[in-house]
Formats: sequence, structure tokens, C-alpha cells
Amino acid sequence: MKIEYRKHYSHSLGRDMEYKVYGHSGKTALVFPSQNGRFYDYENFGMIDQLSGFIESGRLRVVCLDGIDWETWSNEQGDCRWRIEQHERWYHYIVDELVPEIGDRGHLIATGCSMGGFHSANFFFRRPDIFDTLIAQSGLYHASYFFGNYSDELVYSNSPEDYLTHMPDDHYYWNEYRNRRIIICVGQGNWEDDLLASTRRLDEILHRRGVNNVWFDYWGHDVAHDWCWWRPQISYFMDKVL
Repeated sequence: MKIEYRKHYSHSLGRDMEYKVYGHSGKTALVFPSQNGRFYDYENFGMIDQLSGFIESGRLRVVCLDGIDWETWSNEQGDCRWRIEQHERWYHYIVDELVPEIGDRGHLIATGCSMGGFHSANFFFRRPDIFDTLIAQSGLYHASYFFGNYSDELVYSNSPEDYLTHMPDDHYYWNEYRNRRIIICVGQGNWEDDLLASTRRLDEILHRRGVNNVWFDYWGHDVAHDWCWWRPQISYFMDKVL
């Protein structure tokens, strides 16, 4: 398997950012790390091994980006406005700097587990012009879980349950969503309760707005919030979209 480590300077964040690329050709999946995770976690937890057949056959290229959750979403003692502004700087690093560097704009898969599930869905719904596929695993889709009672225009813009609920019926994004491949998965076992409830709310919101091409997949009551379940899920779903 071809593996590349890359580091480049982000003007949005004012620092070097790292990422890894797995594969030599095929459709590109952009992987968002789990909470406080790093760009190497996806490999370390066996997800790349799980996808190795797709990668080595040239059907899939995986790009694992780096996160800054410890400065933003997890930094619950920090200043809320600064936290969400810093998240927006990370957002612009990804859409304005990383995506042009890796290519395939408009044809990317957004994916991730746990907090990565949230990030992948948030980026997908904010930018359907960049991503044509979403595979979100065990995500939570409401910003209040991390920001409590604090809200402003940036927090709202990063809370899919909110902005999808209030998006005007004639917004052109609705047609974009209806022409995309959307998979949102969650287990019903240990440590999935909050995420399951949020996923059900998102399910209701999207179907109420006529986005009926979404595959909401609720796995069993034995399926916990853990890598041992995310590994078989990702190979199962990736086989459906490639």
C-alpha cells in the first residue's frame, strides 16, 4: 500500500498541519478524527487495515487529516467565542487549503467516527459542493452538547440539527442533498445513548424536508460506541458507495 506523510503550513491556522494519504488512486475519502484525535489514529485503530482491500485495488484513496478539538469543542473552560472562531479557522484550513491540495473537489467522501462523525456530517451539510458522499458513524449533531447555553451565529452554523431545521424550503442545498449519497449509522448499545437520540432527531428533520435518499442505519443493542464496531461498519458501507 502506498502511504504518504505530508505536512504543510496553514495560513488559516498560522501553523504547520499534518496528514497522511493511503492509496494511489480511486475515490478519495477525507477522514475526520474522533474527539481530540490525531491524523494517525485511524490507522492505529485498524480502520486502514479494514479498508486495505479497497485501497490496494485502486478503488479508494484515504486522507486522514489532523484535528484541533482540544482547542475548540473539548475546551469547555475556554472562551466560547474564541473556541468557535478557532473552529472556523480549522474549517477554512480544510475547505480552502487542504481540499485544493488533495484534489477531487465535488467528489469527496466525508467520514469519521464519534466526533469525527459529527465533523464529517457538519462539513458535508455545510459544503455539498465539496462532498458528494457522507458516511457518519456514531456522531452527535447538536452543538449545545459542547457549548451548553452559549450560542451565536458561528455555533448555529456548526449545529446541523439547528441549521437544517431552519434552512428555507427553497434553499438550493436541499436539491444538492437529495442528489448525494448519505449514510448515517449509530449503534444502540453502550455509550451510544446521546448519539442515538441525536441521530433520530436528524433522521426526522431530513425526512420531514423530503431528503429521502438518506440511509439511517441503526445497529443492534449490542453495538457499542467503540472501534471494534466502527471497523466492520466502515468496510460494509464503503463497499456500498464505491
